[in-house]
Amino acid sequence: EDAGSEFPMWIGNSIYFLSDRGTELRMNLWRYDLSSKKYEQLTKFTDYDVHYPSNGPDDIVFEAGGKLYLYNISSQKQKEIKVNLVTDRAMVKPKIETAEKLVQFASLSPDGNRVLFQARGDIFSVPAENGFVKDLTRTSGAAERYPMWSPDGKYIAYWSDASGEYELYVMQPDKEGSAKKLTNYGAGYRYDVVWSPDSKKLSFIDKAMRIQVYDLATNQSTVVDKALRWTHGNLQGFSSSWSPDSRWLAYYHDLENYHNAIFIYDHDTKKTKQVTSGFYNCTNPEFDPEGKYLYVITNQSFSPVYSDVDNTFIYPNTSGIAAIALKKTTASLLAPKNDAVTITEGEVKPDKAAENKKEKKDSAALTKKPETKSVDIDFDGLEERMVLLPIPPGNYRQLEAGKGKIFYLHVPNTGTTGAKNSVKYFDIDKREEKTVLDDADFYVLAYNKQKMMVGRQGSFAVINATEGAKFEKPLRISEMQMMVNPVEEWKQIFMDAWRFERDYFYDANMHGVDWNATKNRYLKMLDGALTREEADFVVGEMIGELNASHTYHGGGDIEQPKTKNVGYLGVDWQADGDYYKVKKILRGAAWDAEVRSPFDISGVTVKEGDYILAVNGIPLTTSSDPFMAFQGLGNKTIEITYNTSPSWTDAKTAIVKTLDDEYRLRNLEWIEAMRKKVEQESNGDVGYVYVPSTGVEGQNELLRQFNAQWDKKALIIDERFNDGGQIPDRFIEMLNREPLAFWAVRDGEAWPWPPFAHFGPKVMLINGWSGSGGDAFSDYFRKKNLGPLIGARTWGGLIGISGVPPLIDGGQVTVPTFRMYNPDGTWFKEGHGVDPDIAVPEDLGMMAKGVDPQLQRAITETKNLLKTKGYIRPVVPGTEKRTY
Repeated sequence: EDAGSEFPMWIGNSIYFLSDRGTELRMNLWRYDLSSKKYEQLTKFTDYDVHYPSNGPDDIVFEAGGKLYLYNISSQKQKEIKVNLVTDRAMVKPKIETAEKLVQFASLSPDGNRVLFQARGDIFSVPAENGFVKDLTRTSGAAERYPMWSPDGKYIAYWSDASGEYELYVMQPDKEGSAKKLTNYGAGYRYDVVWSPDSKKLSFIDKAMRIQVYDLATNQSTVVDKALRWTHGNLQGFSSSWSPDSRWLAYYHDLENYHNAIFIYDHDTKKTKQVTSGFYNCTNPEFDPEGKYLYVITNQSFSPVYSDVDNTFIYPNTSGIAAIALKKTTASLLAPKNDAVTITEGEVKPDKAAENKKEKKDSAALTKKPETKSVDIDFDGLEERMVLLPIPPGNYRQLEAGKGKIFYLHVPNTGTTGAKNSVKYFDIDKREEKTVLDDADFYVLAYNKQKMMVGRQGSFAVINATEGAKFEKPLRISEMQMMVNPVEEWKQIFMDAWRFERDYFYDANMHGVDWNATKNRYLKMLDGALTREEADFVVGEMIGELNASHTYHGGGDIEQPKTKNVGYLGVDWQADGDYYKVKKILRGAAWDAEVRSPFDISGVTVKEGDYILAVNGIPLTTSSDPFMAFQGLGNKTIEITYNTSPSWTDAKTAIVKTLDDEYRLRNLEWIEAMRKKVEQESNGDVGYVYVPSTGVEGQNELLRQFNAQWDKKALIIDERFNDGGQIPDRFIEMLNREPLAFWAVRDGEAWPWPPFAHFGPKVMLINGWSGSGGDAFSDYFRKKNLGPLIGARTWGGLIGISGVPPLIDGGQVTVPTFRMYNPDGTWFKEGHGVDPDIAVPEDLGMMAKGVDPQLQRAITETKNLLKTKGYIRPVVPGTEKRTY
């Protein structure tokens, strides 16, 4: 049935457990009578779930709504337990914390002299070199995000939830108490702002994909445009650019064909024009400082990379940078050059009076604000004036324009290893690429275009925006100290989590949940939280009310004990008297050289049954867990003392290098055991492919195992315990390659096409641990009629996640932002999963003993399918007379 059941307790002739099968749809205490085979509900909590039951001889203790209860088994009555604990409440006391590890956003002052950091919900001003570090906001109970300095240096714009929702604020950084709320937008999340050069307008995008402009002169907002299908990652990376005269706003968004196109908004007329067609993807528009050109990143360089293992291919590293002349009369940025000769007539004598006059004029010009020229745009034929800069195609981000320079971040090309991001610029005059700094995660260019702030592995520096700059003077972010009131901060974190679910959840109706009432109910529980872990528990309970998969939470300012890694030998241990011996050496397939037990390496003579007497000379005895001796020795070279008997007489030593994890080795051994069993029981006709996830690990396993066994007559695809990852359409494409042709050759066998394709029967094994992408894998397998599903129904979680902003203390919640529905217009059965065609219950106890009923049924089914639906390759036609 579609209900959750957990925490079984066998008491007498009954099984007590938690279940939400009641009308309350909450976890309550239930009993199953083994004699009558009947279920009975014992508690009826309606507002909160029951958690963590534990039984004693006469009672069951549990938690609900932050309170402890005792349920008496005999009287079948419950009562609240009043517990008095003496505590110093250390975790709720205000404390001074350093925010350097919690930087989430950074921007630079117009002159490059100071940097603004968003860290732990506050805004800090940090000098580029000399001066003091200042917390500009000092608010534990509110979060300030995305601070940006105005071009004239007078104001800082930012978002704050001090009012209960994220609204736009401005402050004067040198004036205490100057913060002013500008908007009353209400519900919704907004991203970083872009100031116009005249410091009078701000552009931004919100969670609903609306591109907006706020005019400080009129206090009015204008919705300029709206994207179609962006998620948090797209929104966070969104960029726009104002023209030098502050009239035009260039931006981009997606089209129906999934390409992005460039648009330009006219603030004077309030009209928008699409200026690139969308035939190619174009992003990151940037006006040049003189208003003559628009620079964009465009993906139109195609060079395929072919697979080494099959005939597939991809097109990585497609982006380049282009320049578009805004006026028809403006020469192309890459117009041919011609060196001209300067001609003078006669000798020109210096005019002292004129020179003095010129010096005074130049001096006055330096102190006078430069006059802004209006920017004119010829929209007709604008895209036709696009030219690609002569730089290699690759992966480019963060386009910025300087005087005579076009800056960008070069991300290492797909397929390279060990390379790092680098900040570069294109020298327009010399028409060549220059490197500002290698090894930079990101950069921010100052408004004066002379300085930039760069980030590198959690460290930051302000450098000159010139070739060959050095990362020499890291900013003093360790001085970003703040007073944290945990109780106030936890409430802010709670409210962010509540708002993120409200704003990003795929269903605006919140699955029918009264989200405001839910907030109020769990705020009461939050009042009792004494640690960050308890606050996180309350957040988890709240978002669990949505009854959706992928509602996770965690992290943040939680106390963590110090840990050490552990070394592993890839063995099963067995205690024997005072010593441990090697019961079993774990082994994968002979061809799996990826990982081996240190005792399965040539030259090492330790064998199964030997006793391990000491590690690095320290005796190893059964008085302690064997892994105690390997603390801190993960992936280390160690000395093992061993013998065939539990004696030091004639003991030997071996030098081995430990593993730091046995998971992969044990998994490979299990896979190989399953493959051998299938091979033996099918006389080699059936192959076995295990797919542990639909992420990178899963696609790698599918590829390596499928390519080695595609020639088998039938295949068993085992996706039990598949923990998901990507949407597995490519997985299905690999399994669903149908024969298109065969190629006859004179010598040898004919070639099937496509190659590396399996045309015979297939079955898939599923269970309740196959979830998320694992649900989709089995669902798509069925939709393509690839074969029967065998086992137990899957997890049932296909409301997926795509990211939301982080919580201020580094914690996170996930928000299900998209849900799968079928081509026939029906929802995938969330919470139910994919039912098998052939039901075989899971028996983990039998599996632990080496007996796998589900696999056994799959073997039987494939053997039967081979008799009825086996694929027979067509024979080569007879020779053909081709003369006439």
